[in-house]
Amino acid sequence: MSVAPKKKFGQHFLVDKNILDVIDRLAGLDPADVVLEIGPGLGILTRYLSKRVATVHAIEIDKSLAPHLQEIERLQLHWGDAVAMDLATLDPTPNKLVANLPYNVATPIVAESLSFEALQSWCVMVQKEVAERFFAWPSTKAYGSVSVLVQLTAERTGYHPVSREVFRPPPNVESALVAFQRIGPGPSKQLKKVVEGAFSHRRKTLANSLSLSGIVSREKAADVLDALGLGAGVRAEELKPADFVQLAAALA
Repeated sequence: MSVAPKKKFGQHFLVDKNILDVIDRLAGLDPADVVLEIGPGLGILTRYLSKRVATVHAIEIDKSLAPHLQEIERLQLHWGDAVAMDLATLDPTPNKLVANLPYNVATPIVAESLSFEALQSWCVMVQKEVAERFFAWPSTKAYGSVSVLVQLTAERTGYHPVSREVFRPPPNVESALVAFQRIGPGPSKQLKKVVEGAFSHRRKTLANSLSLSGIVSREKAADVLDALGLGAGVRAEELKPADFVQLAAALA
C-alpha cells in the first residue's frame, strides 16, 4: 500500500536500508535500550530498531501510515504531535532518541527533548545545516539558541553526511546524521527563556534583545552584563554557552 508523503508534515520517507547500519553504529544500540522514534514514516528504521532493542516508542502524527507500522514487534505506537506530547508518560521510559526527524519540527523536538532527563543519547537525521547548528561555535552565523541549549546538555559523538537519494521524495537540502551524548542536566525554564530571548533579535545588542523579548529592562540587562564582565554592548552570538548560565542566574 503506497502512501504519498505529505508536505505539511515535513515527510521525506527513509527508503534506503544501507544507512541503517550507520545509524546502529552512531546510536550504539544495545538490546536493553528503550528507543524513542519520532516520525517513523513507512517503518523501515522502526523495523530495524525493533530487532535490536527492547522496546521502540514511535510517535507519528499521520494515521494513514498505520498499515505500515501496526504489526511491528516490540513497538508501542503513539498517535499525535511529538512536540506537544509528554514524554514522561511513556512506559517503559526511553533512554535514546533515534529518528529520521520531520524537517519542519526537528529543531524544537531536539530542544524540548533535552529537558527529558531519562534520554541519555540522541542519533537524529536532520537537515545538514541543522546538524551543524547544534554544535556551532560562538560568533558564527550558525550559532544560535539551539546551539547553546544542546551544548550545555550534550557532547557530539558522531556525524555522517547523508545522500538525498536515501529519501522519497528526495529533499531539496542536504541531510546528516548527528549523534550526541548527555553530559549534564537539561536547561531550566529560566535558562531556556533567557537563551531564546537573547537570540530573538540577532541584529540588536543582547541587552536590547532581552528587553524586546520582555525578559528584563535594557538598563538592568546592561548592568548585569557589565557586572559579569561581558560588556553592555555585547551581542548574543558572542557569548559562550557557559556565559548564558551565569547570565540566567544573575537575572533570576
